[in-house]
Formats: sequence, C-alpha cells, structure tokens
Amino acid sequence: MLAQWPDLSAVKRPEDSYFSGICSLAYQFVQVPLCPEEADRLCNACKTTDEKLVVWTLLDTGLRVSELCSLPPSHVLWQQRSLRVSGKGGPYGKRSKKRAVPMSRRIQALLEPYFSLNDKWFIRRRQVQKVVQRVAERARISQEVTPHVLRHTFATLAIQMAAIQKILGHDRLGTTAIYLNLTDTHVVDEYSQKW
Repeated sequence: MLAQWPDLSAVKRPEDSYFSGICSLAYQFVQVPLCPEEADRLCNACKTTDEKLVVWTLLDTGLRVSELCSLPPSHVLWQQRSLRVSGKGGPYGKRSKKRAVPMSRRIQALLEPYFSLNDKWFIRRRQVQKVVQRVAERARISQEVTPHVLRHTFATLAIQMAAIQKILGHDRLGTTAIYLNLTDTHVVDEYSQKW
C-alpha cells in the first residue's frame, strides 16, 4: 500500500516568509587542506624564486590572495618578524580589519632581497592562481590546489585551535579565543616556536 502524503498547498513556502533571506543559507564548499606530506612536496616542487615567494608565503602565513598581492614593503615588520595586513572585513568597510601575521625565517629570507629591489608585489591574483596550479601539477598532487586551499592548509598545520576548543568543551571558537587572550606578540612568539 502506498503512503498518503498530506496536502501541503496551504503551507507557506520559505520564500514567502519575512525571514526567507535569513533562514536560507547558501551551500558552502568545504575546502580540503593538504596533508603535511603534500605540503612538503608542493614546497619542494618550487623551482624559481617567484614560485617560492608565492607558494611558501601563502603556506607559511595563511594570507588571502588579495592580501598577498597588495602587500607593500612598509607593512613588513622586519624586527618583529611579522606582516601588518589589512584584511577582509572590519567595522568600517572593506580592508579595515588589521592584523599581525607572523613571518617564518624562510619567508623573511625571500622577502628581504625582493623588497630591497622592489616597492610593490610582482604578481596579480590570476597569476598567483596559475603559479599555485603549475607547482601543484609538478608536485603531482591529485586534488585541486588553489591559494585558498593553501590558506586552509596553513590553518590545519600551524595552529590547532579546534583541538583546544574540544579539550575545553566549547561550542564556539570565539569562546576559546577569550580564554587564550592572545596579543600580536604572543601570536608571533607561538608561531616562531612552531616554525
């Protein structure tokens, strides 16, 4: 016997609702980060200094492509071994959220000679994507590798805040961040110990 489905014609559809824009969330594609072995292969597959500048900087800092391409030499804090980045978001519109991003020794070794000769970044967004794809093909990484995948890889390899969140039993990372109470100096020190 077939099941009888109720008549739903009188039910108000979500798009008719006042809250339709709030309740309907768009599907968000989950990026799969590289495993440590794939990240090492990717780094070792870089042949030129330009490829190293792009791939290593993205992997070691977790910068967005737009942040990388707009990085001026004045935002490289050599003594603090960090980058001052104007990132996405913030209370006053785009690019008003500022943060300190720690810089590994190998990134500093690449950026020092580059910015001693140049006053702006050498590559645009589309070329960054092409460089990353070319190096990933050379490293024989089967999954699609994009600059954003490298950002996810940095997040999983560098700081395991989700593990701390689980240990403390928090539902949200924001709650865990309150417990950590990290300053820019703390972040740079923690990063330096790990890298």
